Amino acid sequence: MVITMATPTSQIICFSASNDTLLSSSPFKSLKLPLFWPWQKVKMGPLSVSPMGFGTWAWGNQLLWGYQQGMDSELQRTFNLAVENGINLFDTADSYGTGRLNGQSEKLLGKFIREFQGPEKVRDDIVIATKFAAYPWRLTPGQLVNACKSSLERMQIEQIGIGQLHWSTANYAPPQELALWDGLVAMYEKGLVQAVGVSNYGPKQLVKVQFSLLSIGEDQMDIKNICDSLGIRLISYSPLGLGMLTGKYTPSNLPRGPRGLLFSQIIPGLEPLLNSLREIAQRRQKTVPQVAINWCICKGTIPIPGVKSVRQAEENLGALGWRLTLDELLQLEDSARESPRKMLQNIFQTR
Repeated sequence: MVITMATPTSQIICFSASNDTLLSSSPFKSLKLPLFWPWQKVKMGPLSVSPMGFGTWAWGNQLLWGYQQGMDSELQRTFNLAVENGINLFDTADSYGTGRLNGQSEKLLGKFIREFQGPEKVRDDIVIATKFAAYPWRLTPGQLVNACKSSLERMQIEQIGIGQLHWSTANYAPPQELALWDGLVAMYEKGLVQAVGVSNYGPKQLVKVQFSLLSIGEDQMDIKNICDSLGIRLISYSPLGLGMLTGKYTPSNLPRGPRGLLFSQIIPGLEPLLNSLREIAQRRQKTVPQVAINWCICKGTIPIPGVKSVRQAEENLGALGWRLTLDELLQLEDSARESPRKMLQNIFQTR
């Protein structure tokens, strides 16, 4: 059995089972060596996944990420590029997609898998980790099982890799949570998923973790140590802090929409961290996002940065095949602690 937990900046997966190759901005057609070797895949219970996965929150979300259906062909090329370069872990959720596009991320993932033109073995090796929303009308185990079946239908696949409860209801509806837990067990026992898990759970209830350079603190590092001792694998989502750690934005150059308001509060305090990221990126002939993602890999997590274009996928893939030195890791962590503004806490996360 697998337990996964997540926060807005990270997701962890807990299991009861227990050479510098590239300059990232280059086109990947010119690659001569693999981004990672087969033996570098990460064992996650019954699953074996790439050292980095890709997140698909933006695939259908108009409010935060400006999705339009005209982007689908670019998203498919992005998916193909990722899979052709060894990425086999894709994170999604049944709530990804706004309004009438709810579930669009799952639909697109399923479509892209079916239409992938590469070897059948590569297609069969793809692992989808999806999350089921703890909507207030999902009150019984059977309703969560039905949610899982709906996701399978949207993706048109026979089995999900990792099925997860998207958030805990302990803060506002504790009885509902017990039923949802039973629903996770039921979907696992019915063979609908290979592993199950939970998301946004705190240390007092299970394990809490936010794992990115924007959320370093004693709690997070203590939890990382606990997870290591228990054979828990952490999956870090939003390792670039919704884009704050890309180096693209400044107090005078903010993204549109809701992200702009959040960024305006946090970015002014991130200069120490961003300066260190730029310094290391220049020295290593990498980019700022690659350095931030590589930090997550070096700390023993599986980052799943979101992608919505071929260019972003190419850049993120450049985080593989090399490792930061111990001194560079310490420099980044010291700079992160100097930065006074951190990511806002998730209201759905339990303590």
